[in-house]
Amino acid sequence: MGGYANPEQVMGQFAALSMGGVAPGQATEVGVDPAQFPRPGASIPPPPRQEGNCDPAFMRMSVGALPNTAALKARWGLPLGAIVQPLTQEAEEVPLVDFGNSAIVRCRKCRTYINPFVQWTDGGRRFRCNLCNTLTEVPVEYFCTLDNNGMRRDAYERAELCRGSVEYAASSEYMVRPPMPPVYFFIVDVSTQAAASGVLQQICSTIKECLDQLPGDSRTQIGFMTYDATLHFYNLSPKLQAPQMMVVADLEGEPFLPVPTEDLLVNLAEARHVVDQLLDTLPAVTAALAPSPDSALGAALQAAHVAMAHVGGKLLVFQTTMPNLGAGRLRNRDNATLYGTDREASLRNPEDPFFKKMAAECSRVQVGVDLFSFAPQYTDLASLAALCKYTGGQVYYFPSFGAQRDGPKLAHDLKHNLLRETGWEAVMRIRCSRGLRISSFHGHFFIRSTDLLALPTVDGDKAYAVQIAHEENVMPTSHGYIQCALLYTTSGGERRIRVHTMCVPVVSDLGDMYKAADGACSAALLARLAVEKSLNSRLEDARQAVAARVVSVLKEYKAIYATAHRMPNKLVLPEGLKLVALYALAVMKCKAMRGAAKDVALDDRSAIAYHMMSMSLPATLRFLYPTLYPLHTLPDDCCEPGPDGALVMPTPVALASEVLDSRGCYLLDDGRILIAWVGRAAPAELLQDLFGAVGVADPLSLDVEHDNPLSKKVHKLLGAVRAGRDTFQQCFVVRQGDAIETHWMPYLVEDRTAGTMSYTDFLCHIHRNTSK
Repeated sequence: MGGYANPEQVMGQFAALSMGGVAPGQATEVGVDPAQFPRPGASIPPPPRQEGNCDPAFMRMSVGALPNTAALKARWGLPLGAIVQPLTQEAEEVPLVDFGNSAIVRCRKCRTYINPFVQWTDGGRRFRCNLCNTLTEVPVEYFCTLDNNGMRRDAYERAELCRGSVEYAASSEYMVRPPMPPVYFFIVDVSTQAAASGVLQQICSTIKECLDQLPGDSRTQIGFMTYDATLHFYNLSPKLQAPQMMVVADLEGEPFLPVPTEDLLVNLAEARHVVDQLLDTLPAVTAALAPSPDSALGAALQAAHVAMAHVGGKLLVFQTTMPNLGAGRLRNRDNATLYGTDREASLRNPEDPFFKKMAAECSRVQVGVDLFSFAPQYTDLASLAALCKYTGGQVYYFPSFGAQRDGPKLAHDLKHNLLRETGWEAVMRIRCSRGLRISSFHGHFFIRSTDLLALPTVDGDKAYAVQIAHEENVMPTSHGYIQCALLYTTSGGERRIRVHTMCVPVVSDLGDMYKAADGACSAALLARLAVEKSLNSRLEDARQAVAARVVSVLKEYKAIYATAHRMPNKLVLPEGLKLVALYALAVMKCKAMRGAAKDVALDDRSAIAYHMMSMSLPATLRFLYPTLYPLHTLPDDCCEPGPDGALVMPTPVALASEVLDSRGCYLLDDGRILIAWVGRAAPAELLQDLFGAVGVADPLSLDVEHDNPLSKKVHKLLGAVRAGRDTFQQCFVVRQGDAIETHWMPYLVEDRTAGTMSYTDFLCHIHRNTSK
C-alpha cells in the first residue's frame, strides 16, 4: 500500500473543524461551532472485511494496517492491538468442522490451525504456515490437488479453508480428563443485613425458576451453602426426602465438610425434589437461626473450593455484609485523604492477598467465580472483585439492595447468568505471525504461561483486549496474521476449539495507518488501558495519559502533512479517528476515572472499572458516550421495522445541556441504566401522556404503559433498547431542578464541569498542543 499522492488527496480523507482564534484580551477561543463537531450516530458500522477474515465482532483491530518496523509503530500515538470476543452471539454462525478420528491439521512448528491464508505447495501435499513460514505435510486423507492458481480444488467445500472463523470438534488429545458437566454452586450471605434486604427470597425464586432450563440436561450438578458468622451446609442426597442442614461454627484451620462431597454437590435431575424443597424453605429456615451481623465469607469460599475441586464449575457468591471473621476479613479503608497522593491507587487494589490467592486456587481446579454484592455501605469491592478477575467471572453490584426497586434487575441478571451458553474449563491462546508478538493482555483471566489464558468459565458477553508489538525490527512479510484459538467444553459435554483468523496488510507509510485507523476500537483499547493505569497511578495521571495519547497521534499526523495543514485556525481530524477525541474525553469523565473521593463512591468506581475491562466493543462505546433520545418528538414509525428490516430508532441528540429543551423529555441509554430527564417547563399534556395522572411533587415512573400513542411508542423504544442486553436496565426519572439531577449531569459528556473540560475546551486543547 502506498502513501497519499498529494495534499489534496490527503485532505479528502480528513475533516477540518474551525477552531477560531484568540483575539487580544480574550481568554477563550471564538468562532467555534459545536454543531459541526463529530459525534457518533445511533450505531457505528464495523470496518470493511477482507475475504477470509473472521467477522469483526469476533476480533477487531484498532488499526487495519500493521507498521512494518518498530520505529514506525513508536510514532503511532494510540494503542495497537485488538478486541477479541470469541463466543459473541452478535456475529455470523460459526461452522463446525469434525476431522473424526484424524488429527486436526496444524502447523508442525508453531501449531497454528489450518486457515484460508496458508500457501499450498508440492501439488497440495504440503502447506506453508502463514504465521511462521514453516512447511507442513498434510495427512494422506486430507490431500487434494491444486488448481491453476495454486488453490486447493476443494477450498470452498471446506469451511476451514475459506472461512475466518471455524469450530473444531476436539479429539481426546485435547483432553486431560473427560469433559466436565455444568456445575453450579451457590453460597449465600444470610447475615442480619441480608435478611433485612429481602434478597434471599428473590435469589431462591429465580434459581428455582431456572432449574428446568439450566444447560447440561441430565449431567448438570448443583449445590448450596449459606453463611453468616457460621457456615451452613445442605445435604441434598437424592436418597433423602428433605434437605438436611448442618452448621459448622469452627472457622479456624483447614476447611471442614460435614458431609461427603457427593451429597453437597448433587446431580440436579436425580435430586430435584430435594433441591426444590430447599429453595422453597431456605428463607424461613435461615431466618429461624437468628442471623448474625457478622460474615465469614472467606471460610465459606474455602469450603466451597474443597467441595468443587474434584470437578470445577461456576461458583456464585451472594454477599451483603463485609467479611469480618476468619480468613479474608476486610476493614473499611475508604480514606478520602489518600486521593492526590502516591498511595491513592492502593484504594483501587486488593489490600489482603487472600482473595487473589483464592482466585488462583479456583482457577487451578477450573472454578469460575461470579459475585453478586448487595452491601448497603462500603464493602471493599476492590478486594472482593479479585475473585472474579482471575477466574474469568463477573461482578454484579446492587448497592443498598431494595427488593421492590432492584428485584426485577436481580432476577433478570441472575437468570441471564445461569441460562446463557457457557464454555467450561477453557484456555485461550492468541498467536501472531513472525515478527510480531502479543505484548500484553487486558481483561479477566489467569495467565498460566506467557501466552495461555486460563478461563474456567467463558461466555459470549465477555471480551478481551491485546496489544501487539514487534519482535523483530523489520517485518519480513507484506501481511501480518493473528489467530485466536479457544479450547473449551460445551454444556452438552463436547470438547470444542473455536478458531478466528485475521489477515492485516503491513505498511511502511504512517499515512496508510491513518487511513486504516479504527477509532472505535482504538477508543475501547484506550479505555481499558486507562482503567489499568488507574490501578497503579493517581486518577489525574491516568486522565492526563489519555489526553496525551490523543494529542500525540494528531500531532504526528500534522507533522507528516505540514503542507496540507497551513491553516492556523483549523483542527484536522483523520476520518478514521474523528471520534477518538470525544471518546477520550468520555473515558476521562466516566465513573471509573472522573473526579476524586467526593465525586464517585469507591465501590461504585471499582464496579464500573471491573465492567469496563470485559465489556464488548459496542457496549464500551455505548457506555462512554450514551445515546440520548428526545421522547417528545418521537417519529410515528418509531421502533417499527424499516425498509431494510431493522427497527427505526429516533435520531439521538448531543450529550450537552445546551441542546436540552426545558419543555421536553429525553431518554438516556448507556447500556447499563436508563434515565428519563423531564424539563421543568414540560407541558401538562406531555406529563399526562408519559406518566399518567401525577401531582407536581409526585415521583414519576415510566414502568407503566398508558393508553395513548406517545406512551405506546415510548414503551416500544424501552423494549427495543433493552432487548438483547446482558443486564436489565432500570429506568429512573429525573426532574430538571431536583436535587437528584446532580446524578444526571455527569452523563452530559460534552459539558464543562468542575475540574473537567467541555468537548469544545478539549478540542481547543488538542488544537493548541498540536500547533506547538
